[in-house]
Amino acid sequence: MAEAYIIDAVRTPRGVGKPGKGALSHLHPQHLAATVLKALKERNNLDTSTVDDVIWSTSTQKGKQGGDLGRMAALAAGYDTSASGMTLDRFCGGGITSVNLATAAVMSGMEDCVIAGGTEMMSYTAQVGAEEANAGIKPMGMGSGNLALDALHPQSHQGVCGDAIAAMEGIPREALDALALVSQERAARAIKEGRFDKSVVTVYNDDGTVALDHEEFPRPETTAEGLAGLKASFDGIADFDLGGTTFRKQIQRRYPDLEWKGVHHAGNSSGVVDGAAAVLITSKEYADKHGLKPRGKIVAYVNCGDDPTLMLNAPVPAAKKVLAKAGLTTEDIDVFEINEAFAVVAEKFIRDLDLDRTKVNPNGGAMALGHPIGATGSMLIGTALDELERINGKYGLITMCAAGGMAPAIIIERV
Repeated sequence: MAEAYIIDAVRTPRGVGKPGKGALSHLHPQHLAATVLKALKERNNLDTSTVDDVIWSTSTQKGKQGGDLGRMAALAAGYDTSASGMTLDRFCGGGITSVNLATAAVMSGMEDCVIAGGTEMMSYTAQVGAEEANAGIKPMGMGSGNLALDALHPQSHQGVCGDAIAAMEGIPREALDALALVSQERAARAIKEGRFDKSVVTVYNDDGTVALDHEEFPRPETTAEGLAGLKASFDGIADFDLGGTTFRKQIQRRYPDLEWKGVHHAGNSSGVVDGAAAVLITSKEYADKHGLKPRGKIVAYVNCGDDPTLMLNAPVPAAKKVLAKAGLTTEDIDVFEINEAFAVVAEKFIRDLDLDRTKVNPNGGAMALGHPIGATGSMLIGTALDELERINGKYGLITMCAAGGMAPAIIIERV
């Protein structure tokens, strides 16, 4: 079987995902995707007529984010028309899945040069969600309409699930706030030391002026006292009347003895942001032929499902599965990137796998930097590769929870 190599990885800075307030919110999602695709082309002198496919991740594929962003962004980036494109959705996990599918295409020998990535404009999807709510359309997690399925595997709200898991695992709010503070401190240090500079590319407006050239979301002024003073976000949502049931009741149908109160809030949950990322993956033969120097290679990848009622617990079994696939242990991994969708996800991951905390999200995570849903996984792969190069490490493991109770995972090796 052929090996799949990472030639390069780029991303935009993350912009605040609020309509009219974030530095990227006025742009079209296609513009962000085209920005990172252009960067890959220019940084690597890439002959885009040799690109076999562009595999893109976007979670909310509606309106401006619909219509196969992968293909349309490639055209907008000036790629040769022979470079085809597709768009997928694995909720939060799509940015890893796009890379995994590109890897499979190259390792199978059917393709030699594939670009994977993702885009999410949360400033736009917030508007879409509000419009649908006003129209009476239920968001995911408020019942599928299939009563038999809802009875077996009721979909709850992710934030409510985070609070429930914290109670189930005996993880107090103080531990979650402490992890959130560490995330902010590490992100601030990484930004100050330029650890993201190799991957982050400037986003320009159509008139050539700079739209954003730095991380917009982090709050380095965060303190433990400030976090402790924030009001829990999901208690009201847990008990919101969904028409005869609530999110709390949905979870308690499966876990009748579970009681909890809110422990997650804006400071220890992932930030709402806009962003895009792309990863260039090729065979060794392609890289040699085109004079490209690989930075890393993919060792193994997996997909894993878990309980959809609690929704956020799949990263641990996914990590165990991908380690077994690669024939490695946690001791072999130099960098872990676990998406901080909610603090409990990362905290449980560290505790369950008994990890060295200095190896987990060493440059901060989504609580500090933000989580642009469909793009985050591709961003984390690039971040892990940059860190492996910085510390002269060998292996990085990247995983994240996804709605529906899923988690993709991937192990990369620095070359």
